[in-house]
Amino acid sequence: MKPILNVSDLSMDFGGIKALDRLDLDVCAQEIVALIGPNGAGKTTFFNCLTGIYLPNSGDIQLTCPQTGKKTRLNGLKPNKITEKGMARTFQNIRLFPQMSVLENVMIGRHCRTHSLVLGAILRNRRTRVEEQETVDKSYAILEKVGLAAQVDEFAGNLSYGAQRRLEIGRALATEPFLLLLDEPAAGMNPQETTELVALIRRIRDENQAILLIEHDMKLVMTLSDRIIVMDYGQKIAQGTPAEIRGNPAVIKAYLGEEVG
Repeated sequence: MKPILNVSDLSMDFGGIKALDRLDLDVCAQEIVALIGPNGAGKTTFFNCLTGIYLPNSGDIQLTCPQTGKKTRLNGLKPNKITEKGMARTFQNIRLFPQMSVLENVMIGRHCRTHSLVLGAILRNRRTRVEEQETVDKSYAILEKVGLAAQVDEFAGNLSYGAQRRLEIGRALATEPFLLLLDEPAAGMNPQETTELVALIRRIRDENQAILLIEHDMKLVMTLSDRIIVMDYGQKIAQGTPAEIRGNPAVIKAYLGEEVG
């Protein structure tokens, strides 16, 4: 299977400190890849380089649309342009609009897929009305997928923590990505919420989307991942299936501390 994300020789320095050191990584279509490593390993820095928040010092980031085969070099593109190319993300700290409804939060994610201009919004022409209804319909469908259809009119800030996490994933899905980046999606969740999250991520993958996630919950990582990539000091020190990573001495020494049962 050909990669839809190909990262080669990626480096990122902060005042002489190497956050990423010639990192190579790829993700294939419909694959769930977990990125793990101790705090300070460079995982979130890597996500920020992928999504245009940081401009790496060197290396290449290539995104390939699985439908068309078109390749795009992401280095130097703004975050909104990268989203338009088919890659969306969530953040470690929830970034919803708490005083807007659940539906409105998802609808905001549709912005990069709409075409109506300001004039159309003022004149309320047919194209604008059709597009607005399509945005509402697709947003409802996403809320059903993430299990929040019953809370459609609730303020986002009134949701439980786990529901807010799922809403943030829903907003990312509204951009129609073929690659979804999740930054510690299970952080702060209770066991029931984590179980629901695992089921949701699998459903997303089964609908022809690839997922790259950063996660510290090793039980989730070992259960969910097709492949695991391990980072330490900005470098990739291992990659493989959960079974291969579980028994890798370098990983045990750098991160796990002991074998995961």
